[in-house]
Amino acid sequence: MTLLTRTEGAHAPAPGRPRRGPGLSAVPVIVFMALVAGYMLLPVYWLLVSATKSQGDLVSTPGLLPADWHLGENLAALFSRQDGVYLRWLGNSLAYAGVGAAVGTLLAAMAGYALTVYTFKGREAVFSVILGGVLVPATALALPLFLLFAEVDATNSFWSVFLPSIVSPFGVYLSRIFAAASIPVEVIEAARIDGAGEWTIFRTVALRMMSPALVTVFLFQFVVIWNNFLLPLIMLQDERLYPVTLGLFTWQSQTSRAPELQTLTLVGALISVVPIVITFLMLQRYWRAGLAAGAVKS
Repeated sequence: MTLLTRTEGAHAPAPGRPRRGPGLSAVPVIVFMALVAGYMLLPVYWLLVSATKSQGDLVSTPGLLPADWHLGENLAALFSRQDGVYLRWLGNSLAYAGVGAAVGTLLAAMAGYALTVYTFKGREAVFSVILGGVLVPATALALPLFLLFAEVDATNSFWSVFLPSIVSPFGVYLSRIFAAASIPVEVIEAARIDGAGEWTIFRTVALRMMSPALVTVFLFQFVVIWNNFLLPLIMLQDERLYPVTLGLFTWQSQTSRAPELQTLTLVGALISVVPIVITFLMLQRYWRAGLAAGAVKS
């Protein structure tokens, strides 16, 4: 103990001597991180600047330099275009992504919990098939899904976009991994001894312990559905059912004969980012609280 104390004292700074900050070796790392952050935020800055310009300034001024402020006029034109169709597209995206992510997260949690807690024949085979689904790109599934919905005459409907969106193989994988790490078998057995049913155990015990992973699954699924473009493009013909991504694409494709749509597309893209940012900020505290609890538990 005496030797340990002396060793620690030898490396401790002398009283009254200021602690040294990060050495010169940390400067290249900080510079590199700043450059990476600037590179990633540059498109966001360009979008912010472009959304404030008029159509004339957009084509006559440098893209990264601000011009006269016209954001209010652009927003008014955006929300009044085609009797406010942009707000309908925004509502469609919120329905597809919000409800779809919530239902998909619940299904993923149920599947991951079942694959962890219950032992049955073929369990690992089922999990292997789910892992295989993670590797299949969404573009490869778009055409088969269209053919399936066409067989039941369900294309060009809300369900043709919503139902495929609630399937999340990655969410099932993440839920199983986290359930195996965070739900002790003793807790489940104790709940069964107390007379709790399987659904009650899952709802009152498992969901709370899995909450950090479920927040992650929800955020991931929300962003994936919100940015989904190919599936609505194939499934939908009615403009009133478009999500905001497909709606803005149709406007952008018409800029050759309606140049003012270029500005509206940029402003609409800026507004479409806001729900994702709000969702992340609202759920961030639950995410961080769960991670902190796991760290203390470890």
